[in-house]
Order: sequence, then C-alpha cells, then structure tokens
Amino acid sequence: MKNYLIEQLDEVEPVQCPCGTSRRAFAQPDNPTATLHRVDISKDSRAHYHKKLTEIYLVLEGEGHIELDGELVPVKPMTSVMIKPGCRHRAVGELCIINVCVPAFDPADEWFDD
Repeated sequence: MKNYLIEQLDEVEPVQCPCGTSRRAFAQPDNPTATLHRVDISKDSRAHYHKKLTEIYLVLEGEGHIELDGELVPVKPMTSVMIKPGCRHRAVGELCIINVCVPAFDPADEWFDD
C-alpha cells in the first residue's frame, strides 16, 4: 500500500449536496483522515451543520456570502473560512469553492434543523 493518494478532481463524479454539486476527492472507506471537495454552490443551498466535522472553505470563483450561525459574511476569491462542528452554515451566491473536511467527510454527519 502506498503512503499517498492522488485524485484528478475534474474526473471525480459529481454528487448532489446541501450546497449544490460536489466532487469529493479521497472519499473512500480506508481514508478517515480528510477529504477535499470542489463545490459549485447552487442558489438554493441549504443550511446544515456537522457534529464531528470541521470544514475549511476556500472561495475560488464568484462573490457572495457564507451564512455562519445566522450571520452573513461577505466572501470573494481567496477568502478562507474555517467552520467548526456545530456551526450552522451555507454558502449564498454563485460561488465555486474548495472544501477541506477534517476528518474525512461522512454523510451520516450532516444535520438539518428543519
């Protein structure tokens, strides 16, 4: 077994998520450490939170807002946001982001208030 993983992110099959469409690199059962996602934010993104997961967003394209526990924070390219467990969040606007998830993304750790 190799001591590294490589993914070609533009070849990863996109999946729907509360924020829009996500391409999830390194999302495999034998990797509990971290995942990296390229997310195209949809206009109807849905506020959610995680109980265990910390996310780091890096805005690549577009301008808009990140809603963090009800507060709208303006973002533009190269804005970085660390979202800790328990923080209700969603991206607002036509954005493309990189999302680093630590530990690795687990769909069972996605929670909604409604």
